[in-house]
Amino acid sequence: MLDPKKILDDFLGSNIPGTGASVRDTAGKATQMAKDNPLAAGALAAILLGTGTGREVAGSALKLGGLAAVAGLAYKAYQNYQSGKAPAETTPTALDGELLPPPDDSSFHPETAPQGEHEFALVLVRAMIAAARADGHVDETERQRITEKLALSGINSDTQDFLTGELSAPVDIDALVAAAVTDAQKVELYTASRLAIDPKTRAERGYLDLLAGRLKLPDSLIDHIEATVANAKANSPA
Repeated sequence: MLDPKKILDDFLGSNIPGTGASVRDTAGKATQMAKDNPLAAGALAAILLGTGTGREVAGSALKLGGLAAVAGLAYKAYQNYQSGKAPAETTPTALDGELLPPPDDSSFHPETAPQGEHEFALVLVRAMIAAARADGHVDETERQRITEKLALSGINSDTQDFLTGELSAPVDIDALVAAAVTDAQKVELYTASRLAIDPKTRAERGYLDLLAGRLKLPDSLIDHIEATVANAKANSPA
């Protein structure tokens, strides 16, 4: 059975079977891992998120689980945006202390998703995969390698089929944007995409800019999301 919430957890910090390390610890070494190590389920996330992402969200963010961590970061960025302060004024203390999930009555809380937590988690996974593919890193040869390693990973066949299908299918940004049915979900969709990559190429930056435009998110809000995510990664242990 496909469990998108678990896939999100894997993307943000699961252990990679057989390596004794987590995805966030090894994300920056994903290309070498693909050559040297028998990759398993969590390592797929390392390949995808390792296209330049460096250190990933850690600590209290991971305690929440992937879905709540994305929601918590998106909510914090939105709060900072609403405060009227410049991103530079909020960044230094943005993640001081424990990252908390959004309040229960907030539209950012996962349980308020109109389509249900399971379905929206699936949307966020697709968004992260799409962002990770923006620079063309996952080509046909890489997809074949991932497919072979997934077959040996021990994860269930539904998850294998989903992940390999997402890697093979054309990126459909229109479908992703349409799946974000509330304003809060639009912020979360961009936040998840930004978590997947550190945009160091024109293709990556262009993809995120296109996504922000399609989601109709204000530039100042994007600046706060960028600052909040960058600060979360900067404060992660090496």
